[in-house]
Amino acid sequence: MRPAADPTARPTSSARDLATPRAERLTSSPIAVLEFREAMSRLGAAATVVTTDGPAGRFGITASAVCSVTDAPPTLLVCINRATRLHDAVLANGALCVNLLGRDHEALALRFARRGTSTEERFAGETWRPLVTGAPALASAVVAFDCRVAACREVGTHGVIFAEVVGLVFTEKAESLVYFDRAFHALGAAAPAP
Repeated sequence: MRPAADPTARPTSSARDLATPRAERLTSSPIAVLEFREAMSRLGAAATVVTTDGPAGRFGITASAVCSVTDAPPTLLVCINRATRLHDAVLANGALCVNLLGRDHEALALRFARRGTSTEERFAGETWRPLVTGAPALASAVVAFDCRVAACREVGTHGVIFAEVVGLVFTEKAESLVYFDRAFHALGAAAPAP
């Protein structure tokens, strides 16, 4: 037999969350936007260039909001601002490529991040090749994840895209580029323990 609940006890945060309507939990926050952005600047993330090509056009942006969801089937989560041309093109093309950047790609990352840069300028000076989906893969990427769009959910300003990986291309690069504290940093393998 379960003991009776104490009517004077304060609910736990999870109990409060369950009592709050889902829509309100997603939209009302006491955290200021700038405060949240400052906190997120302290979360290191892989630097990538996300690209697409197809009937809706060829586009690309620098992105750090990319992570693994599952390995069966292999799926990535890619967050893209809905105000970018890439967002609508990815959905219309049904494909994207996540190009994991290496130590020597900082200028490329900055070029794909710069507003007002034309598509031609973004892709210039590098070797790109279409993979299975037709999305452009950077020939010198540490890894290129060729993906088909499996689903998309809109959350705030972004589309949260679930992308099923249908192809992988690796290079010999051992150092990745990460974004931390509003700057790029090289990240390599740890030195062997003595």
